Amino acid sequence: MTDGSQFRLLGERRFGPFFATQFLGAFNDNVFKNALVILIAYQVTLTGGLRPEVLVNLAGALFILPFFVFSATAGQLADKYDKARVIRALKLLEIGIAVLGGIALAHRSVSLLLVALFLFGLQSTLFGPVKYSILPRTLDEKELVGGNGIVETGTSIAILAGTIVGGLLIARSDGASVVVPALIIVVALAGYAASRFIPPVPSADPALRIGWNPVTGTWALFAVARRNRTVFLSILGISWFWFFGFMLLSQFPAYAKDILGGNEHVATLLLGALSVGIGAGSLLCERMSGHKVELGLVPFGSIGLSLFALDLSFAGPERASAALAGAGAFLAQPGSMRVLFDLLMIGLFGGFFIVPLYALIQSRAEKQHQSRVIAANNVLNAVFMVSAALVAALFLELGVTVPQLFLLTAALNAAVAIYIYTLVPEFLMRFLAWLLVHSIYRVEKSGLENIPEEGPAVLVCNHVSFVDAVVIMAASPRPIRFVMDHHIYRTPVLNFIFRTGGAIPIASAKESPETLERAYDEIAKALEAGQLVAIFPEGRITDTGELNPFRGGISRIIEKTPVPVVPMALRGMWGSFFSRKGGRAMSRLSQLRPFSKVGLVASAPWAPAAVTPDGLHAEVLALRGDMK
Repeated sequence: MTDGSQFRLLGERRFGPFFATQFLGAFNDNVFKNALVILIAYQVTLTGGLRPEVLVNLAGALFILPFFVFSATAGQLADKYDKARVIRALKLLEIGIAVLGGIALAHRSVSLLLVALFLFGLQSTLFGPVKYSILPRTLDEKELVGGNGIVETGTSIAILAGTIVGGLLIARSDGASVVVPALIIVVALAGYAASRFIPPVPSADPALRIGWNPVTGTWALFAVARRNRTVFLSILGISWFWFFGFMLLSQFPAYAKDILGGNEHVATLLLGALSVGIGAGSLLCERMSGHKVELGLVPFGSIGLSLFALDLSFAGPERASAALAGAGAFLAQPGSMRVLFDLLMIGLFGGFFIVPLYALIQSRAEKQHQSRVIAANNVLNAVFMVSAALVAALFLELGVTVPQLFLLTAALNAAVAIYIYTLVPEFLMRFLAWLLVHSIYRVEKSGLENIPEEGPAVLVCNHVSFVDAVVIMAASPRPIRFVMDHHIYRTPVLNFIFRTGGAIPIASAKESPETLERAYDEIAKALEAGQLVAIFPEGRITDTGELNPFRGGISRIIEKTPVPVVPMALRGMWGSFFSRKGGRAMSRLSQLRPFSKVGLVASAPWAPAAVTPDGLHAEVLALRGDMK
């Protein structure tokens, strides 16, 4: 484990206590929920004459109901008050609910059990906005993906562990009367103890007035969330993931029993495979994204979700007998591993899909509104989950089988993904850039911490190939506006990446003085808006691998808008498929070598007054060294 590992966060006070608090809360919710569901399913006398399946669905609805009614209030509370104080208050509330739930279990009172479940749902509703809005206040932006990955992994493990533990313990003779009540109270107390170590997180908007009307409050949530189109569409993407997941999860009992011929242990095994996949995918996000919010993983995730859900619809062993098999017997059947592998991969790609979206919302939502944006996300999540339940029930009632429902879900996911990426081409652009860099090159980065975390700056770099901008874009911790020759800007396929990334085409005064002046005006506007602008001062791609003289455009840019200048150098790009070594670029397939080692190096920013074309030329040449 290196110093840069995301797991180091677990040992730091700004993250560790919060993670423990969140983990214990998710574990407790699921211990109680599953204990309640199994108690209802197997204790017929408990149901008061109602069918057990009706009560189970009523229990699910009661847990989700608070997300519709109280999310607006939850978001406002999290924005108005110190988040650490809000968490501690909610953990005290959880202790009271756990005591009530324990009493309800001991007396097997179905009405009191449902009240306790509703209150657990209320506590989860109030905790949700704090859970995700606290991370951007306590973590650096480069830690957001790793932090979210750990939280999602911990939540998946807590859900799985709580479900298993709740089911096992409630089956004991003293489970409902002693063991489960004692456990949920102890876990609630442990969660409160952990919350005491969370450091203060100052209010984002102390002047905010709390609106208690759930209808107007929810409407106001969506008004806030829609201010940033990319953020709102990311919320829709997360909500779609919950629709997709609920369509699968809610079928596991019937799928395990009727299709796979397995008992309840097989259903738990399916849940375990999915949960492990989500945890693994969430953790891998940080490594695959290079410690930044990498939207390119979102299309990658959606492709995997559709492919493996499609395969799942055709997977499954032949039933050996009419008797229900246990987990061991199921695993011994041919085809069982295919089912588990599909679910593992669905979880893995689900992690790739959802973690960058949460990190994007946290990084781009206005700081004073972050909790309310998360609350809007929670409301939509609940809407989509309820919609998934209704859609599944409708199709099953029409005679659609569970595997056919999986097939329908895979097709719907592909259609929704295509629609979202047409609305927000940035996702697809980042995916193409990520795919290019991670399939053709292995980029070794050095000194990129010299790129300012915020505020304007000009990046200058040598120009070796047609994809220099894509490599830098994929490696940079911040979005960059590239200034590039208008001929390169119009390169097929790459033009989509350049245009969507906000590149600025430029031409020489001889070719098009209008394009030249328009480019300088756009550069000035971008810098005044606090953006990063990157230029290739040579003005053209090298034909020899050597560094051409730097032109005077950088001086004109800095004279008009004095900002820091960060020298950068690409190493190892000369001789690649996209360079001009040996003639015309992109004409020799022998140069298309997967995973070629290249480098990107940056040095400390230069003050505007120190910038000269010759000085920057010497600095970039020194950074590049002998590795052309």
